[in-house]
Amino acid sequence: MSESVSDIAVFVACADGGRLSLAARTLGITLAVASAALKRLEAQLGVRLILRTTRSLRLSAEGERYLPHARAALDALRAGRLALSRDAEALNGLVRVTAPADFGRNRLAGWLADFAARHPGVRFQITLDDAIADFFAAPVDLALRYGTLSDSSLIGVPLARLERVACAAPDYLDRRGAPLHPQELADHDALCYMRQYRPVDRWSFFRGAEACEVGVTPRWTFNDAEMVRRWAVRGRGIAYRIWADIVEDVAAGRLQRVLPEWRGEATPLSLVYTERRLSPALRALIDFLLERRDELENCAPD
Repeated sequence: MSESVSDIAVFVACADGGRLSLAARTLGITLAVASAALKRLEAQLGVRLILRTTRSLRLSAEGERYLPHARAALDALRAGRLALSRDAEALNGLVRVTAPADFGRNRLAGWLADFAARHPGVRFQITLDDAIADFFAAPVDLALRYGTLSDSSLIGVPLARLERVACAAPDYLDRRGAPLHPQELADHDALCYMRQYRPVDRWSFFRGAEACEVGVTPRWTFNDAEMVRRWAVRGRGIAYRIWADIVEDVAAGRLQRVLPEWRGEATPLSLVYTERRLSPALRALIDFLLERRDELENCAPD
C-alpha cells in the first residue's frame, strides 16, 4: 500500500511545528485523526519516523532522511494543483498582507512582484509593520511574522528559521576594532531594535557546544529594524540582524560580519492566517510563498 498524501502532510506538519496538536490545528483536523495518520504512515513505511515524549516530538534518524522527500512530494502536488486549477485569469481580488518592515522591503517585495506578474487580476494592500497584526480588528488576510505564534485561534505555517549575526560597516571596525569574543560587544556602540518600547539588548551566540549571552549598551534604538540596518551601513555601530536581511549588504561590502566563528540565535518565520475560508488568490499566494522556502533555507551564513 502506498503512502497517503494526507498522512505525509501530517508528518511534515509535525516536523515543522514540533507538536502533534499544532500539526492538527494547522491542517484543520482533530488530534485523533492526526495521530492515526502518523501511525498509519509509520506502519506503511515500516520505520519509526517521530520519537514522542510527553511534551514534544522529534524526528528519528529515519524521519530526518524521509522529511526532504516528503516535503518535495507535497510541493510537487501543490505546484500541480496550481497548474491545473488556477490560471492567471482565474485569480482576482484584493489580498491584504502585513510583514516585518525589513523582511518586507528586502525579500517579500520581490516575491510579491513575481506573483503579481503571474496573476495580474490580483490586487495587493501591503503593510510593513513590526507590530503583531490583530486579524480581528485590522483588515489583514495574511501576516508574515517572526517568533512563536501565541494566539491559538490563528494558523501559523513555518516558512523558515532565520539566523541572526553581528555585523558592522568596515569603516566602523577600522575605527573601533573588531571584537574577538561576544563579551567584547559590551564595549562597542550597539544598534538595537526596540520591541514593545524595550530595546533588545541581550544578544546570544553559539560556537559548537559553547553558548554566550551578552548584554550590550544601545547607542541607538529603533522600533524599525530597517533603520537598524541603515544605521549599521552608515557606520554608527554594531547590529544584531537576521542574515537574510543583510546578505546583499555583505556581498556589496557595505557591511561585514562580526565574530564569524560564532552563530547567532535563530528565529522562526511563519505565514499566519485565520481559519476562515481562504479565497483562491490567498490560497495561491500562500502556496507560492511556501515554494520560496528553499531560497530562505539556502540563505544561511557560512
